[in-house]
Amino acid sequence: MAEKLRDTARRLIGESGRATLATLLPEGAPYASLVLVAPDTDGAPLLLLSDLAEHSKNLKRDPRAALLFDGTAGMAEPLAGPRVTLLGRIEPALRPDALDRYVARHAEARSWAEMRDFRLYRLAADRAHLVAGFGRVAWIEVRELFSFAT
Repeated sequence: MAEKLRDTARRLIGESGRATLATLLPEGAPYASLVLVAPDTDGAPLLLLSDLAEHSKNLKRDPRAALLFDGTAGMAEPLAGPRVTLLGRIEPALRPDALDRYVARHAEARSWAEMRDFRLYRLAADRAHLVAGFGRVAWIEVRELFSFAT
């Protein structure tokens, strides 16, 4: 069962082109926003963020973040569908091919990346929480999801 849950989380993260990014406002309140994502070579999520966005301002103060990947679109009973939350820290994406990987998933992002206020980041996840439907819930260690071959 654990292997099946891990595979569900991997598939959802790898196939999703978007996620909900949660950051912390200066007073500590959570702030959620929609972001586009693409997998890095090790599977970790890449994000192209504008310095002008509220979430980017929050991340400059505190890099802790969560990304929610929602696989419930179109389901009659969304709470019976899969979703996974990654918890970790946002850091600069340093791999030379990272932007090409991101643009391969989101072609429109090529022009954004040329703007001075956009930066490419990745989520260095510590843990993952999967809800694969009613009664199918698990915390998953990140080393079981991503290769993290740095």
